[in-house]
Amino acid sequence: MKAQKTALVTGASSGMGKVMAQQLIKDGLKVIVAARRVDKMDDLKALGAYPIALDVSSEESIVSATEEIKKEFGGVDLLVNNAGFGLYGAVEDISMDKARYQLEVNLFGAGRLIQLLLPYMREQRSGKIINISSMGGKVYTPLGAWYHASKHALEGFSDCLRIELKAFNIDVVIVEPGIIQTDFGNVMSGPMREHSGKGPYAPMVQAVETMGESYEKGEGTPPQVIADVVSKAVHSRKPRTRYVAGKFAKPMMFIRKWFGDRAFDRMLFSMMK
Repeated sequence: MKAQKTALVTGASSGMGKVMAQQLIKDGLKVIVAARRVDKMDDLKALGAYPIALDVSSEESIVSATEEIKKEFGGVDLLVNNAGFGLYGAVEDISMDKARYQLEVNLFGAGRLIQLLLPYMREQRSGKIINISSMGGKVYTPLGAWYHASKHALEGFSDCLRIELKAFNIDVVIVEPGIIQTDFGNVMSGPMREHSGKGPYAPMVQAVETMGESYEKGEGTPPQVIADVVSKAVHSRKPRTRYVAGKFAKPMMFIRKWFGDRAFDRMLFSMMK
């Protein structure tokens, strides 16, 4: 096996993906960084990363990117499925095309990359797949039905995959970030107002925006915390199946798990007052 491990990080043009890529470069891996906007990764290229164009919602783009990876590197030892976004708005107001796109980006894109990159790992009988989920894969918030559906699905997908690949010595790890200092809040709020800000769900939109002010005020956890978690999983001989990190993640998941759905519902209603 090649001495230097090769990693692919998707969604590396900003936020957690960029910081994770920086950390893995520091850790001594050969890092392939992928995003729709290659120019947004020039800083990573300057650090030694290999940038490729990738739209995880496009079969053509995924196939093209993986073929380039196989040609240049043979394959990858580590796949970090980080690309994703949050679609917010009332279920009644979200078109099915937009809902399908949410699943394409947050679930099916990751699944397709895994399908195409697994053979190399399986033949090497080693590798790690790290799927970046969210505390939203275990809990829920108003107006986020399609987003939470995609993250809940990614959790179940990852659990099944972990069992399938154990015999090939391939680890499957789930990372569940809480509120992180990224553009997630801004990306979420604009479309949410567009979808549901003027109809019967307008009061709820206002309440959810208030709940989400932690993103806009920069009160979240620095993305380096998630990069450190990924680094820890990469270098662990026996990584955990799940890593939870970031503001509110552990307490929110604790309440849901141990106090039940009704108690969690009441907490959400109290936060929206």
